[in-house]
Amino acid sequence: MLKHELLESGILILKPEGALRAEDFAALAAAVDPYIEQHAGLEGLLIDAPTFPGWENFAGLVSHLRFVRDHHRQVRRIAVVSDSALLAVAPKIASHFVSAEVRTFAASDRAAALAWIESGS
Repeated sequence: MLKHELLESGILILKPEGALRAEDFAALAAAVDPYIEQHAGLEGLLIDAPTFPGWENFAGLVSHLRFVRDHHRQVRRIAVVSDSALLAVAPKIASHFVSAEVRTFAASDRAAALAWIESGS
């Protein structure tokens, strides 16, 4: 399950609470696409994931990849808040596939991650 919250400032907060499912990304797109259309994008994305839960099945993985492909150009900054070793290397990998600036923060630095997105610099 993927919980999401879209702040008025244009920052999307994602919090995985179990294996990611295809339905999670359909619901996420339905929630953020109207905002993106009205505001020409998101200021940032904060992924709050102390650990990476993985995907429920192959359909979940494919839906995740499609969501990233369809939305990465509409996000200015991505902050990954996690102590997961897998997610710690995410910025290096993501820089080859997404246009957003990506940074990793320790799980205890959620406030700093949000401030970094909000600063825009």
